[in-house]
Amino acid sequence: QVQLVESGGGSVQAGVSLTLSCVVSGTPHSQFAMGWFRQAPGKEREFVAAISWPGANLRYAASVKGRFTITRDNVKDTLYLEMNNLKPEDTAVYYCAARPGSHWISDTAADFGSWGQGTQVTVSS
Repeated sequence: QVQLVESGGGSVQAGVSLTLSCVVSGTPHSQFAMGWFRQAPGKEREFVAAISWPGANLRYAASVKGRFTITRDNVKDTLYLEMNNLKPEDTAVYYCAARPGSHWISDTAADFGSWGQGTQVTVSS
């Protein structure tokens, strides 16, 4: 069974950078499309970024494009989200998600069957 564990969240000032990590275990080196989603208090979970396997296709939400970068290390089975120039509106719990498949990408939460527990990112002004 696939397990996803996020890390790297924290409380930071606006303008700084953070990098989130998501380690995939249970099915080493399997072909998973992956994504990052976030949920702020009182709001729906929203798409942030997605990457296909092995990593050629990328997709970003308009609100983070140019500031966030999604990458993956298929040897380490780890997904990353580099977040630059953080803004208070980026405050949310960030979740990584996975779905088996190669050369496939989605920005829809319902398309992903495996989820991590989330990591909190708080950005103060």
